[in-house]
Amino acid sequence: MAYRKNYYLFFFITFSIIAGAILEWQRTITENQLHVTAATLSQSFQPINQIKTEEIVKQKPPEQVVKGIYLTAYSAANGKKIDQIIELINKTELNAIVIDIKDYSGKILYDSQIPLINKLGTKEKRIKKLPELIKKLHDNKIYVIARLTVFQDPELAQKKPEWSLKSKNGGIWHDKNGLSWVDMTNQRVWKYNTDIAKEAIDLGFDEINFDYIRYPSDGLIKNIVYADNRPKYEVMRNFYHYLSRELNDYPAWTSLDLFGLVLEHSDDMGIGQRIVDAVDEVDFISPMMYPSHYYPGHLNFSNPSEHPAEIIENGMKKGSPLFVNHRAKLRPWLQAFDLGAKYDAKKIRAQIDMVEKYSNAGWLLWNAPNKYTDAGLKLEN
Repeated sequence: MAYRKNYYLFFFITFSIIAGAILEWQRTITENQLHVTAATLSQSFQPINQIKTEEIVKQKPPEQVVKGIYLTAYSAANGKKIDQIIELINKTELNAIVIDIKDYSGKILYDSQIPLINKLGTKEKRIKKLPELIKKLHDNKIYVIARLTVFQDPELAQKKPEWSLKSKNGGIWHDKNGLSWVDMTNQRVWKYNTDIAKEAIDLGFDEINFDYIRYPSDGLIKNIVYADNRPKYEVMRNFYHYLSRELNDYPAWTSLDLFGLVLEHSDDMGIGQRIVDAVDEVDFISPMMYPSHYYPGHLNFSNPSEHPAEIIENGMKKGSPLFVNHRAKLRPWLQAFDLGAKYDAKKIRAQIDMVEKYSNAGWLLWNAPNKYTDAGLKLEN
């Protein structure tokens, strides 16, 4: 039985890698097609009374049932694209957008003023006028989430090789896709990312979403030289606690992206991710429950992509009890792209319905090239 379980896990991770590579390729193609448009930077001023300048104490936005979609920085910077997305949100049940501020490349995608980022040259200003963009979205009553990848970070690994994962063969280790990672145990890496999160909150984001908060899952894993050989789940648990401590007093919500199978596994699957370690450290946990990422044979389906309702319900039913009487709420990522099956309105809606059967915290739709329609969504009156 243990052999069979490991066999299935091997297939799950393998399919995740292949699917992820396809999605990143789609996104790269889309990004190259988009053109960034300029807009006027809005400035926010502190009110001044007759005696002294008073500091505005910003509060967290009201908690809401988030129903969102993902956008690359290129899409977010494209005025025409943003107007189309706002129109879609205003006519459907959607109410939120997740925007890349640091993606799989490791580049900081806005004009960060963090000294270390400017010293290292790790930013690429794809979103030219970020405060104005956030204001425009808020004016349309849209909840705005910043997506920040953490440990898969080729840019930081190149600029600070002493912070990178090393290879037994010498030099920086690279995964199957040629991407490098930074050391999960290095607290300077932790601070680098929480500083970005704090700046994003100051710029007006309502929530910070952390992705790639795990150990590598593909490539020649056996060649990695880790600086610390503690259990992987212990390292991740300490990192989650660090996020909580650093961001607890900041006026924004926090969320983590985890593998979809965390809802069905109590072990860390070799990548350090367990619900139990994160559920009291952040506000939302977003397992990536894309049916196309589950291995053939999962729930006895030769092609899980063709059975979105069953796949989502199984994960939600098994995972929901893990959130009872804890801080975090369950708000998964759902598939809105064609992989393994045509994801039409029926399949998108089937996923949403199963999430809402077990959770009232909302959901997020992923489509790497950001091609969204109202398919599967409820229309507003």
